[in-house]
Amino acid sequence: MSEISTKPYLLRAIYEWCTDSGYTPYLAVKVDAATTVPMEYVRKGEIILNISYGATSGLKMDNDAIHFRARFNGVSRELYIPVQNVLAIYANENGQGMAFEVNVTAAEMAPPAVEEASVPSLSAVPGKHEVPAAEPVAAPKDDDEPPKKGGRPTLTRIK
Repeated sequence: MSEISTKPYLLRAIYEWCTDSGYTPYLAVKVDAATTVPMEYVRKGEIILNISYGATSGLKMDNDAIHFRARFNGVSRELYIPVQNVLAIYANENGQGMAFEVNVTAAEMAPPAVEEASVPSLSAVPGKHEVPAAEPVAAPKDDDEPPKKGGRPTLTRIK
């Protein structure tokens, strides 16, 4: 049996300390393929997130991941952060908290791909009444979108 990491427990404890003390908890995250965050806010492979009660919705800090909804430029987004990718948790007001070393991210820990030769697969067996394969049908063109107008958008008031 593998040893259970203390990291998720420390993250929850510092989050609770921040909120009990009236501080704003922030999370520094190393972004990789296993994280779901708004990529337009990622700088140098990292993102800083406000995880206070007022900034998040449905915050859940499990032993494996932290997930919640947050608004970015007024748009609600679902975020998923593997605990392994957390670089630090700290109070924004005074910088007190804890930093973690991230040697291996969650994406790097993904299980190796299964070789195709070992995976059973299905194949067609010729029968008495074999039907020839159908020709591929071209997908219909989607011309339902209205043409794009140039310039500044306008609002029309209807009474």
